[in-house]
Amino acid sequence: MINKNEWLTVGLITSCHGINGQVKVKSLSDFEERFLKPGMRWLQKENEPPSQIKLISGFKQPGKEIFIVKLQGINTRNHAEQLKKFKILVKTDALPKLKKEEFHLLELINLEVKTLENDELKTIGKVVNLENEKNNLLIIELFKNQKKVLIPFVQEIVPLVDIKNNFIIINPPNGLLEL
Repeated sequence: MINKNEWLTVGLITSCHGINGQVKVKSLSDFEERFLKPGMRWLQKENEPPSQIKLISGFKQPGKEIFIVKLQGINTRNHAEQLKKFKILVKTDALPKLKKEEFHLLELINLEVKTLENDELKTIGKVVNLENEKNNLLIIELFKNQKKVLIPFVQEIVPLVDIKNNFIIINPPNGLLEL
């Protein structure tokens, strides 16, 4: 099993592009250079150990969060097709430095989850994991019943993230915590 604190998924290979082995990558990162700048990357199929591969080149499709990348040794459409659904990973120790108010999604894991009820903060659970291949979702374990619920990580539902004090505040729509 991969140590979640060691790897961060930054992209997902969705399909091949053309006949020369290029692949389409859906970005799960705010750092475009991960798909543009040549250098070593890691690929992972499902939960297998990651394998190192060299990114040769890449470009962004205009108006989309999709990149077309060329990987070393992937020279045919058939070979590129085999990489569909592979994740592109980076090591967490290679994460870029952020501005004061910014944070990495991995920093959300283990934060307490609070709601504001009648002008009082109430602790209801903690963030136990992230699901970010399709959308950014927080997996929250509720203290009252140990049930795990998925919470969309959007401003309307998660209006406050306080990394320094180890908590987030959520404002879930009615019924979201019961799903």
